[in-house]
Amino acid sequence: MVEKGPPIIRTENLSFWYGEKQALDRVTMEVEKNRVTALIGPSGCGKSTLIRVFNRMNDLIEGCRIGGKVLIDGQDIYGLSADVVGIRKKVGMVFQKPNPFPKSIYENVAYGPRIHGIGEKGKLDGIVKESLQAAALWNEVKDRLHDPATGLSGGQQQRLCIARCLAVEPEIILMDEPCSALDPIATAKIENLIDILKREYTVVIVTHNMQQAARVSDFTGFMYLGKLIEFGETTEIFEKPREELTANYVTGRFG
Repeated sequence: MVEKGPPIIRTENLSFWYGEKQALDRVTMEVEKNRVTALIGPSGCGKSTLIRVFNRMNDLIEGCRIGGKVLIDGQDIYGLSADVVGIRKKVGMVFQKPNPFPKSIYENVAYGPRIHGIGEKGKLDGIVKESLQAAALWNEVKDRLHDPATGLSGGQQQRLCIARCLAVEPEIILMDEPCSALDPIATAKIENLIDILKREYTVVIVTHNMQQAARVSDFTGFMYLGKLIEFGETTEIFEKPREELTANYVTGRFG
């Protein structure tokens, strides 16, 4: 049994709409600190929408609206006094396809700290090195930090995007299908990195790969048609699901 601590994220009857289309329907869940939580379910079930709610990325889409509450460290991130810039610093995002900036490896990692007011070269050098080390990339790129980031392999680019995320010192890292564009070797490196990252960070990963969810996560939520059908410890979800719909999905009978 996974030992539970205080939740770092909690949703209460969370609903979300893109215009007239409802994408989330009364989702209530808790995300534990320093754990990996996986969200699984068929395409279009609301997984990516849910994690984008956690750092208010959906604010950038016109016509969206939200119901219910999202609490991070006990604070309502959609409340009138919420600091959106602070929320996005606390909650980092790694996307499905690696998206390095068309800059050097160094400048990709230094970009976020610069935006947040860090300009001293010595301090930036330290942040870049520490972030690349934490993303298990430093030894591969330390002699070519000023080469274009676009020259890296796909797996290296994804780890660079993770380093870029870590450079602004988030508490939570959201990963939306981070391995779907990668080969098995690069995928294994990212999965190993996730296991290391949870010592310092809270990780929420969206994945279509149920074997990956079983390998990397402590808790798993199964979503279907915008609803959270079942949530619990990963071993329970995969070995002894309570809901028939969950059982049908994890055994490959649909989806």
